[in-house]
Amino acid sequence: MPTVFDFEKPIYELETKIAELKQFSADKGLNLNREIEVLEQRALELKRSTYGNLTPWQKVLIARHPNRLGARDYIDNFCTDFVELHGDRAFGDDPAVVGGIGRMNGYAVTVVGHQKGRDTKENLVRNFGMLHPDGCRKVLRLMRQAEKFGRPLVCFVDTPGAHCGIGAEERGQAEAIARNLMALSTLKVPIVVVVIGEGGSGGALALGMGDRILMQEHSVFSVSSPEACASIIWKDAGRAREAAEMLKLTAQDLLRWGVIDEIVPEPLGGVHRDPEQALELLREALFRHLDEICRLDRGELLRTRYHKYRAIGNL
Repeated sequence: MPTVFDFEKPIYELETKIAELKQFSADKGLNLNREIEVLEQRALELKRSTYGNLTPWQKVLIARHPNRLGARDYIDNFCTDFVELHGDRAFGDDPAVVGGIGRMNGYAVTVVGHQKGRDTKENLVRNFGMLHPDGCRKVLRLMRQAEKFGRPLVCFVDTPGAHCGIGAEERGQAEAIARNLMALSTLKVPIVVVVIGEGGSGGALALGMGDRILMQEHSVFSVSSPEACASIIWKDAGRAREAAEMLKLTAQDLLRWGVIDEIVPEPLGGVHRDPEQALELLREALFRHLDEICRLDRGELLRTRYHKYRAIGNL
């Protein structure tokens, strides 16, 4: 059975009924097209009503859906001649982040992104997309390489947050995130950031500052995960739903505050419902923004970036 959230169960039950009726019609040689059409229209209306009025917590759940496309899915579909590069040249290679060089929309680009797993085994290898300091430094190395060779930088953000284990702290987690932010603020090449799932805390910020920031419709971007926020404020992670309301973490909230530049639509029900359509929707938006900022000269690019971040929150 696919992953179905509580608020989606009426939709799933209706779609199951439609599938059973179609099978029954085929098996018995009956013409039930009219009945099927009525149910399909009812299902469409239910989906529009449900997904058009999601709460912040429901958006968090969709952003975390195990079948949602990840960074490597987008890289493989958007890039040609992609070559993955490994290691931070200081400690090791962090599989929670992928990065490399390739061609995108006619431009030679550097691409980096958080990478979660599809199942428990792969998530353990990928550390659920949570960066270690060596992951931050791998990204920093690729940023500097992009600047050296004049390649635009594309970042795919999808992480619950930076890893907060003892080893990560011993190797300078906060310092590594801060260095990435400092580099992103002054990097002399165009930067496009796309939040494709969760944009959580410092782990997201390490890749999350750019000339253009896009968010998919049901992705989230926040200073903290709802569970961590609830644990800090109320000492109760069970109040995550309440924390999600307070954090203003949806794409719609962040567009209103000027934190992001565009909301990229998703197929009805989320990326996992129609991955092919999701790819096309994001391809159009990403390529358009990449082309626009690649036309700016260096001085204008840096001035625009400076004013963009100075204006955040000024409604």
